[in-house]
Amino acid sequence: MHATYFGANGWLLEFGALRVLVDPWLTGPLRFPPGAWFFEGQLPQSQPVPADLDLLLLTQGLDDHAHPDTLQLLPRSLPVVGSATAAAKLRGLGFEAVTALKPGEQSQHAELTITATAGAPVPQVENGYLLRHPAGSLYLEPHGYLPDALPAQPLDAVITPVVDLGLPVAGAFVRGQQVLPQLLERFSPRTVLASTAGGDVRFSGVLTRALWQKGTAAEAAASMPEGTALIDPAVGHRYNLA
Repeated sequence: MHATYFGANGWLLEFGALRVLVDPWLTGPLRFPPGAWFFEGQLPQSQPVPADLDLLLLTQGLDDHAHPDTLQLLPRSLPVVGSATAAAKLRGLGFEAVTALKPGEQSQHAELTITATAGAPVPQVENGYLLRHPAGSLYLEPHGYLPDALPAQPLDAVITPVVDLGLPVAGAFVRGQQVLPQLLERFSPRTVLASTAGGDVRFSGVLTRALWQKGTAAEAAASMPEGTALIDPAVGHRYNLA
């Protein structure tokens, strides 16, 4: 099992020969309404679409997980598994094989078993995923939400934010620092991959001036128990997870 980071929420996961693209933002700006003056993200550089993809996996339908410019680059024949909002968005773009999963539902793609879990309420509840394959097992959720109903089980890896991000009054909308001890206790992963806040993305706009962050990847690495390694991933590097 291998993972390659693209920055923000984007990953390429390889389970043996099976190649899964997760929440990609590979090119173009990221903007939230009402426009760039309010919030805009810019990548340091565009990334090519990975070759020979087998599946697109989306946790959310929001643009930072289902990025419009990036989705336009993908073949419409590529199978998609996503949350209800992500699935609706991809069907509207003409993708031909789209599976919507609610938390608790499963989908099988070749030898990969995908179990959707309850993710962030933004405001509707989106998805995290438990992924199991003969090559390895992994849990991912991009906002730091871990449902109580997901049973304890040993996993090879966890992809999660490790810092809290929030806004005054609204509080934390990414709860990585808060959820990390729970993830470690629940899954005893051999590897934790820090996600969501990485990749040297440049943000601008009125909203960014109010954002606050609590915690750092270095602090998270120092808190790892024996037998667990934390990786603060570099964009484009392929990590061996199992």
